[in-house]
Amino acid sequence: MSNADKLDTVGRRALILEKLEENGQVNVIALSQELMVSEVTIRNDLIRLEQKNMLIRARGGAIKIDRVGIDFALSDKNKQHLEEKKKIGKAAAALIEDGDTIILDSGTTTMEVARNLSNIENLTVITNALNIANQLADHQKANVIIPGGFLRKNSLSLVGGAAEENFKNYFCDKLFLAVDGFNTTYGLSTPNVEEAHLNRVMISISKQVIVVGDSSKFHKRSFAFIAPVTDVDIVVTDADIPAEDRKKLESAGVKVIIV
Repeated sequence: MSNADKLDTVGRRALILEKLEENGQVNVIALSQELMVSEVTIRNDLIRLEQKNMLIRARGGAIKIDRVGIDFALSDKNKQHLEEKKKIGKAAAALIEDGDTIILDSGTTTMEVARNLSNIENLTVITNALNIANQLADHQKANVIIPGGFLRKNSLSLVGGAAEENFKNYFCDKLFLAVDGFNTTYGLSTPNVEEAHLNRVMISISKQVIVVGDSSKFHKRSFAFIAPVTDVDIVVTDADIPAEDRKKLESAGVKVIIV
């Protein structure tokens, strides 16, 4: 390959990324026509860019990948997709029965689950989120268990070895897990490594794993891997979930509840 060809390849891929940044997605056929190269060449470009975690290939093209590792404060997350989160929280809470033992992971959507538990009796809630524990303090018929650990101020959650060891003392009916990234190919992810490790412990001690997350979480990959899609039993999300993702989930045996 000549130096000119190499420059052309670099320039072409840079242009693909520019278009992806502007539009959120790109199409193989359109790129092929615009850049005057074969569709095979464009597909190869997309493969190489995906290998560098710069995009996610989708049918007929590619979609933008969010930057990994951004750990937003809870106060910022509270402002995002609030109406969807309220509906998801209400629908997820409807899955809980009297006498259940549940885990509520830290997160703004799991907080909405906590706000809908007042009518459930003989409930035991294990949570590593201080704000969720505070929300449940007035629930007269719920037992609340808080593990030890180190406080992560961004998420108001307790993490670390002490939290993990405490969780291992329990076995739960249902885990309600909030994630920052949900990619139907690569699985669940979060910006923080300690959160991810604790989430894996939560999954291991739970009979049923229920992921609560609005549709903006799909096609996102965050820094730390939590678990594959096969570890999930139910997903509660909104109607804007990509049709392809819903199909993939259902094909994998995951029940999808749309609010």
